[in-house]
Amino acid sequence: MRYLIVNEAGASIYSASNVGREEFPDFDATVRGTISIGRRLQDPLSELVKIDPQHLGVGMYQHDVTPRLLKESLDSVVESCVNFVGVDLNTASVSLLRYVSGLNQLIARRVVEWREQHGRFSSRTQLRDVPGIGDATFTQAAGFLKITDGDEPLDTTGIHPESYEVTRQLLKQLEVSDEILTATADQRSGLCQQIERLDRKAVAKELQVGLPTLSDILDALARPGRDPRTDLPKPVFRKGILKLEDLQPGMELTGTVLNVVDFGAFVDIGLKDSGLVHISQLANRFIRSPHEAVAVGDIVSVWVQSVDLERRRVSLTMLGAEACTG
Repeated sequence: MRYLIVNEAGASIYSASNVGREEFPDFDATVRGTISIGRRLQDPLSELVKIDPQHLGVGMYQHDVTPRLLKESLDSVVESCVNFVGVDLNTASVSLLRYVSGLNQLIARRVVEWREQHGRFSSRTQLRDVPGIGDATFTQAAGFLKITDGDEPLDTTGIHPESYEVTRQLLKQLEVSDEILTATADQRSGLCQQIERLDRKAVAKELQVGLPTLSDILDALARPGRDPRTDLPKPVFRKGILKLEDLQPGMELTGTVLNVVDFGAFVDIGLKDSGLVHISQLANRFIRSPHEAVAVGDIVSVWVQSVDLERRRVSLTMLGAEACTG
């Protein structure tokens, strides 16, 4: 899993950008920046796609990379993330829609314009009414565009419209209707138990579909509207640590690796200032590169070695409390 790390200036960059001015033409830059920070808390992915690559803090050698190659790499990662999570067709911005498989900046804008003129999409099939969306584009994009409270219950899932007929055959075999998709988790518990007992190979053969396709359908039926990000591990920060002055040598913390450089790794420990684990403190063995021990996004246990309040620096170790200077 790859991660995008955006520096603190991201909100101010958005507020002065064309996207920010277009979204909130009647607000000044300060208000736009505040809104952007709030929306990052609600849905980071939807907001961070609006930040240009050159404003990402992706490492000390970022400016040695060709901007074109950096943008291509970023676009590839973002497209993968957006399609992995899925997009709400009735709320997604142009900035987010353009990363959906099969769409681009122009078609994404047309989707938003259609929504503004005609109101909410009530089904995925209405995408065909948007200028520029033909059969090929619809086939590529439909499975990643979700609709809640629409005419078609299956539109809330990641099941592609091409598999709707098979899905309904499966629901009939399980003796449930598609209304189960809007039921509560407790109401779906019986369905989940049925799914666990299924002989998937036999059912796939009977329905004449591939086993991977059937597995995707069953997973979607068990958890309709699922956001895969909820399954990712979350960093656990120590309670009571609110500022640098709260840190003491020998204190154990849990943090997330933000950046890996030649001399060590920077770790987010839940404060404004991140801590540094020097390469010599990453492992109980000789390593030539910090990348041999950690990667961006890793959740690690660290111990505070020292705190320099004047320079706002925190030295950390991953070797245990005994490695702390005290």
